[in-house]
Amino acid sequence: MKQFYTLLLLLATYLTFGQINKNEYDYFVQFNGNQLSKKVSVAEILNHPIITKYSAKKPDLDFTKYTSLIQLDQKITIHGKFSDSIPYYQVTIPVKSKEAVKQFIIKEFGNDLEGNVQIQDLGKYAVFNAKAKKKIFAWNDNYLVILELTQRLPSRFYTTESETVWQDSIAVDEVYDENKSDENTITIDTPANDAPIAIEEAPVPYNGEQDYTASAPYTIQQATFDLEQTEKLNQIIKSLFENGFTAPTSEKINANADISSWINYSAAMTSLYSVYNYPMSIFGGYDKFLPMQKNFGNFIKGINLDFYFDNNNARVEEVVEYSPELAEVVSKITNKKINKNVFNYFPAQKPLGYMSYHLNTRAALENFPSLTADIFQSPKLIKEDIAIITDLISTIVDEEATATLFDGDLSAFLYGFKEIEVVTKSYEYDENYEEKITDKKTKKSVPLFSVIFTSTHPTFADKLMQLGVRKKVLVPNGNSYIIAGTQDYGDIFIKKDKDVIVIANTPDYFNAGNGTFSGEAKKDLKKNYMFGKLNMAELINAFGKSGEIKSSDFGKFSKFSEQFSDVTIESPKKLINNKLVFAFKLNAVKSDKNIILQTLDFAQELSSK
Repeated sequence: MKQFYTLLLLLATYLTFGQINKNEYDYFVQFNGNQLSKKVSVAEILNHPIITKYSAKKPDLDFTKYTSLIQLDQKITIHGKFSDSIPYYQVTIPVKSKEAVKQFIIKEFGNDLEGNVQIQDLGKYAVFNAKAKKKIFAWNDNYLVILELTQRLPSRFYTTESETVWQDSIAVDEVYDENKSDENTITIDTPANDAPIAIEEAPVPYNGEQDYTASAPYTIQQATFDLEQTEKLNQIIKSLFENGFTAPTSEKINANADISSWINYSAAMTSLYSVYNYPMSIFGGYDKFLPMQKNFGNFIKGINLDFYFDNNNARVEEVVEYSPELAEVVSKITNKKINKNVFNYFPAQKPLGYMSYHLNTRAALENFPSLTADIFQSPKLIKEDIAIITDLISTIVDEEATATLFDGDLSAFLYGFKEIEVVTKSYEYDENYEEKITDKKTKKSVPLFSVIFTSTHPTFADKLMQLGVRKKVLVPNGNSYIIAGTQDYGDIFIKKDKDVIVIANTPDYFNAGNGTFSGEAKKDLKKNYMFGKLNMAELINAFGKSGEIKSSDFGKFSKFSEQFSDVTIESPKKLINNKLVFAFKLNAVKSDKNIILQTLDFAQELSSK
């Protein structure tokens, strides 16, 4: 009967890993060597002086040894599943030849080859089991596959009596016989064409009486579990290579990116759900009322993270794919008409850095109840129960009125630095050891900033400021109010102008809507609901003049500003195919070579100082 169950297990494994459902992964990462190699050669990177210098000091990290093995101008992939009954990860690497991999394995794992574990040449492919029984190397003339099963034996399997192992719903009884003769190895027969597998001796289960050893917790169950994992690995590799290996692909991957990755959001939430689900279930079964992980997955299908390395910039793009229903809601939230009055408080010239985003808070509030209802769908909460909750939220929250408190326009600016004089208290003791408190004037550099947002509520902002005056939190100062106790930060003030509320510590940069910067900002925000920029060179120069940085460190920062000009972030208003894009870009000053080489040049220059 035990053999029958084992055959069923191996059949299930074969079907699970057969190359039929290529796109059913929880995550997929792809290095597009064919794309990146058009921009910069691997030889240029590996032969860069800082790389060769580093490799000379640490031979174990000599990257050049991989060039004779890996086809770096082709696609390298990592994929796997953490929500499957057989969780795993697989690395697929294009190689130059079968013999090249063999020689690499011998060189890297030479010490392992002295024992029972050996390279098995099975004709169409070869196999090598590393010390870790759950990891296997398999390769042919074109590809090297590194496969590992990530399932672990739960700690509750360790017992001190009769041993029962539960694996994939199959019970295997193993009773330890103390009269059994000691053997150095246990050899278990494997299916045809597979070499016998040697398992290290399984010590007597620790019962609290014998002398404790480091290997005492390792029991017969662990040996049995490891054997099953090894059998699975062998069958999986056989299914991958026996009829000719096909490299894994995913339609979710962006072939135009230099490095592209994708994660199944629903599967990720399932894994996270299992973390907080268990403690809630043991305390009265309240896990039944938590949001269901599948409901989260119904809203967000997946998330891409793509990397691009060009001559004049390096950028990262996060792409979130929503369900059609949620995409419609997100489109309404991101597509907001900006209150033009905010531009009256934009600076005339480019600031050192700024961030501006504009969201439709009314659309978010109007759709919040229905989204909440969908997320919290549960067998313990019937549709009528959820309807009561959503009606209650809709009744309490007046979406139109609440949205006027904060309309969704928000901008923040960093202009520069200013030296101010502050008074600090100094505590000293006289000759009679009596404490003396004196006021000491010192100079410090503070950043000049402003935060701008809109509120169209007719009375709330004015009444709130009057309350601040009555409570002596705000001090009237012409057409604005100074926040009490902010002298050390340059006297932060609040100003309200129609729908616009400004919090700042300087009024010197308000330009009533005129200037070149306002025009550029309007152009950027016309197509993006979020846009920001940090000017490296100007920021480092201003920060250096403020005296808040050591001269030795200032030189390093200056070198950085000579290499890279600015950092920008942006996110378009429009969704394409239900996908929202968030991009982060590092722009280079020069464009004569790929930014990877420029970064290595910069690192070499810093290390030589």
